Amino acid sequence: MRRFLPILLALAVAAPAHPQTQTPPKPTPKPAKSKPAKPAPLIPLTQQERAQQILSRFTFGPRPGDLEKVIALTPERWFEQQLNPAAIPDAALDRRLADYTTLNLQPDQALQLFPDHFTIAITAEGKRPYPTEPLLLAMYQVQVYKLNKDIASKKTNADGKLITPPPTDAEAATQKKTDQDTAARVAGELFALPKNQRMAALIKLPIPDRIAFTTYVGGDQKNLLLSDFTPREREIFNGMAANIGAPHYLIDELSQAKILRAILSERQLQEVMSDFWFNHFNIFIGKDSDNWYTASYERDAIRKHALGKFRDLLLATAQTPAMMIYLDNWLSIGPDSLANGVNPANPKSKRGNHGLNENYGREVMELHTVGVNGGYTQADVTALSAILTGWTVDRPNQGGPFQYDYKKHEPGPKQWLRRTISSEPILPNASQAATQAGMKEGIEALTILAADPHTAHFISYKLAQRFLADDPPPALVDRMAATYLATDGDIKAILRTLVQSPEFNSKKYFRNKVKTPMEFVASAFRTTATDPVNPGALVNTLKTMGMPLYYALPPTGYYITADLWMNSTALVDRLNFAYSLTGNKFANQKFDSAHVLALGLMSQPASAPASEMSTNRAKFSEALLTAEIHNGTPNQPPPDAAGQDIALHVLEDTLIGNDVSTQTNQLIHKQITEIPTTNSTDTLNLLTALVMGSPEFQLR
Repeated sequence: MRRFLPILLALAVAAPAHPQTQTPPKPTPKPAKSKPAKPAPLIPLTQQERAQQILSRFTFGPRPGDLEKVIALTPERWFEQQLNPAAIPDAALDRRLADYTTLNLQPDQALQLFPDHFTIAITAEGKRPYPTEPLLLAMYQVQVYKLNKDIASKKTNADGKLITPPPTDAEAATQKKTDQDTAARVAGELFALPKNQRMAALIKLPIPDRIAFTTYVGGDQKNLLLSDFTPREREIFNGMAANIGAPHYLIDELSQAKILRAILSERQLQEVMSDFWFNHFNIFIGKDSDNWYTASYERDAIRKHALGKFRDLLLATAQTPAMMIYLDNWLSIGPDSLANGVNPANPKSKRGNHGLNENYGREVMELHTVGVNGGYTQADVTALSAILTGWTVDRPNQGGPFQYDYKKHEPGPKQWLRRTISSEPILPNASQAATQAGMKEGIEALTILAADPHTAHFISYKLAQRFLADDPPPALVDRMAATYLATDGDIKAILRTLVQSPEFNSKKYFRNKVKTPMEFVASAFRTTATDPVNPGALVNTLKTMGMPLYYALPPTGYYITADLWMNSTALVDRLNFAYSLTGNKFANQKFDSAHVLALGLMSQPASAPASEMSTNRAKFSEALLTAEIHNGTPNQPPPDAAGQDIALHVLEDTLIGNDVSTQTNQLIHKQITEIPTTNSTDTLNLLTALVMGSPEFQLR
């Protein structure tokens, strides 16, 4: 990609400035009695721009034809439809997600299907029974066999030498050849059977044959076999093929499903809001057992409450194993609790060594609710952590549920945020009602936080920052916060205040937000109506771009402002991806630039005069005939300059939706002349890639 370096650097320089990336000017001294200058009046958007604005902010990118639909429906009605996702059919996405069976499993079920090393080990030791279901049993047999073989290979004698020396290169090559022959034989046997009998035959084979087959069957044979399996059978096959301990399959499926939702879902507002709230209530999927808790966390806590009341969302996230594990609250034990050895009925009882963990108590205030300027102190952090003792996880190593354990709860009154939160000490033989009193303390505290004016402002600021500007206008944030307080934190009502505001519908805040890598990749597929056939490759692309899904380590999540995502390195990664995608060099992904061009022509804005649309169609038809932009023949020569201009104009209108700067156009034309293309298809692919790599396409 060295040949792109000049234009990349030029495009980076040409990129529009953003508040977060600009160096603030030095203040100019003013006379003491001077009146503050009145802010410039906001210039309203046109009808077409309003539709573009709402699509760019509340979808992962408009598809061809979406703009015309929103203009015809009006942005307000489209938004109201999106606020009720359950009423929007999503059949195409549902069909794609049907292949990902782990998405709907409970954590203990997911762990059973893709057990970790610990689960396989205790099964091998006889401390946990084998599953009784035949498919699952077959997979566990393979995993235990692999573990025992691995253990045997590491055993040493009294002299510290390996009892079984590792195979020589020749022995390893011979064994590999034997296993490949076994895989070929088994494949022939399976394909001779009806599709619905193949998995039953596979699990009856000797365990070494199952391992050889699932390891070495490949290419078209593997693809055909997997396509004929049911989703459940496919998971069992992957489980047998996996190394010892394979929860990474859960992460792979969850990540692929997320990118598919972003690209294909008709319920775009719900997906955008789910992405926003997951980032706000971030957890790190690599933390301990969160790899099998994250799917249910996103499904049952985040997506379910993404458009509801903030209090319900806050409580839902707090009562999940995922959050309790990520921020260590499951380890927090009250210093004076029963679990720490203190018995209220026995004054001579002594404390143990357990104590509070303040991670969640701090972050739930600093990052989830009132914000760092919310008026709390370190003493309040300690008090809230004491209030939330007992909020824990039952059997976290086995995928158990959230649990309130009264024995871990710190008894007695707590002074928190200038009020007293208290419950009576719990005796060892207390009633069921008494044991739940401490749980009510936590619910009361979180409810207070959800209703706090600081929370109303902080959440409104974060929403305005994601959907309007990196540095949102204070007056709008104040109005959104007022709506929050008036509606008891109704997320839909707060979003309506934002969308109906003069600021949201003004040119000042039009196309001023930089896309994150997730938004960029999803929009590249959506704006070109490209079907994502290999979502796993897209997940890997996001890792390359610095945004691995579900792997944001800090509780702050990923940046939603421009300062991290708009730089020359990011543009290199994005243009590399665009060039690979449009040139049909990305992970067997098919891409048709001519189809994108044709869709652009057919999707002329509804607001454009009929005469203008006719003129554009006539020009394009002439270009097809005379300039040979693309006529399906790969050996046609590149189009002439007039054809390139027409193609570039249509692509920019289709992919970006508004005027592109003269500088960007000049750079694209310069690059076209400097990079030789042998036919019209290559030229069109290159044009499409350069438009995707332009600074304007990086904005929403």
